Amino acid sequence: MPTPRRTLTLLAAVTLVFVPATTEAHAAEVPGSMAALGDSITRGFNACGFFVDCTSRSWSTGSSSSVNSHYLRFRAANPSVVAHNDARSGAKVADLPGQADRAVSQGVDHVTILMGANDACTSSEAGMTTVADFEARFRTAMQRLATGLPEASVFVSSIPDVKRLWEVGRNSSSARAAWSAFSICQSMLADPRSTDPSDADRRERVRQRVSDFNAVLARVCAEQARCRYDGGAVFAYPFALSHLSTWDYFHPNTSGQRLLAEITYTALSDL
Repeated sequence: MPTPRRTLTLLAAVTLVFVPATTEAHAAEVPGSMAALGDSITRGFNACGFFVDCTSRSWSTGSSSSVNSHYLRFRAANPSVVAHNDARSGAKVADLPGQADRAVSQGVDHVTILMGANDACTSSEAGMTTVADFEARFRTAMQRLATGLPEASVFVSSIPDVKRLWEVGRNSSSARAAWSAFSICQSMLADPRSTDPSDADRRERVRQRVSDFNAVLARVCAEQARCRYDGGAVFAYPFALSHLSTWDYFHPNTSGQRLLAEITYTALSDL
């Protein structure tokens, strides 16, 4: 994301056993080429520099051993695998069909998708993407992949639980200051210390919207023979404040990206 004021995206949440980084690459189908679609999480935003993309530390296509991405795990079994990071910081599901077109033009045989946090993390609750619009855009993207890359496998990650972000950061003065200064995810994070019922209800509605988005991801993915959903693994993982960048307390830092790679690769391998 080019400027601190743009809509950001976050890491997230679920209840899985943390699998050691020694997971074998051959546990999942090994592609010859792959493309990552998504937003600032997949771009590694804030994982190695101040408000810059750090694609080398992306959970999906990163080249840094500190993250041990899907790409590196695949490369351990196939040294010639090629990776493209087609994600864009600040992207919403409306941008996904265009990213799918790019993956089709690259002729890849594996695609990862992590998209949707920005559709819920908006400047206000009223600005969230509707479930109907989210489904229409996601379905269009999946149809373009199925038509343009009929033999490619597709892995879809669930969207992080943005309420978990509020839970782990609300008592941190540094996190609250960053959320306010950069106007981060105000649909969820406005007035983070408020216990007023109206604020509690708002947070629950935003969390429900993410759950509804994830239900769309699961349903539409299930319609495609070559698509696999993570079963809600990312949404459910109970991430900690230590997994977030100390520049914005929103995006995953290096350890957060590594954790995300573990969760998603384990989910992919278990499918």
